[in-house]
Amino acid sequence: MPHARETAVYTHGHHESVLRSHTWRTAENSAAYLLGALKPHMRILDIGCGPGTITADLAALVPDGHVTGLDREPGILERARAVAGERGLTNADFVTGDVHALDFPDATFCVVHAHQVLQHVGDPVAALREMRRVTKPGGYVAVRDADYAAMTWYPESAGLNDWLGLYRRVARAHGGEPDAGRRLKAWALQAGFTDITATSGTWTYSTAEERAWWSGLWADRTVTSDYAERAVAGGHATREQLEAVAAAWREWGAREDGWFAVLHGEILCRKDT
Repeated sequence: MPHARETAVYTHGHHESVLRSHTWRTAENSAAYLLGALKPHMRILDIGCGPGTITADLAALVPDGHVTGLDREPGILERARAVAGERGLTNADFVTGDVHALDFPDATFCVVHAHQVLQHVGDPVAALREMRRVTKPGGYVAVRDADYAAMTWYPESAGLNDWLGLYRRVARAHGGEPDAGRRLKAWALQAGFTDITATSGTWTYSTAEERAWWSGLWADRTVTSDYAERAVAGGHATREQLEAVAAAWREWGAREDGWFAVLHGEILCRKDT
């Protein structure tokens, strides 16, 4: 096995404002492009599983198979195990690991899945090669990542423009690529895949409840999470600037005409037999 060599820092951390978003994610709203390829017997690796909500959904969809959730942070896996336990799932387990050096033999899994992972790693092409290695011939590597530069909203907000520029600077300073969504197909080609279906998907926040939730978690994340600490420590923003961005998020969330869309790139890559 290759040695782990992650060089990027996970920008967000695991503050409650981050987990508020991660625990909302389901297979339906975050992996719909993959679901048609699943069969009941499949063995799946879910990389960057976080609190395990998508992992648990995948396990329910392969009742005769098995899902392994993998994350770099051992603490978050306790929450993932609790989610699986609450759902009565017996075909899921959770392990720590690095996507650059997966501790599994070649051709172990029918599907290797990663949601919002490659934007946070130091070498996404190497990560895809490693994902391909542990996939069985004829199996799938499925990846979905946001594209921050393609996010759009209404009404116009100078504060949200400041947020977008700041986030992209902080993410890149820590070794990530916040505009990963548009690059997924290119990265997959560099990783050696030839059978690639590239699509896109969106999350949209428009109702009063959706706006309050989305603006609230970003306002909180901007001033209280690891991301906030890294923004200040790296000289990317002052505390006062972060507070101004958080206020802009709350102002947008209170607008009856507010609308926000998050674009994701998606790739479903079939490994050559």
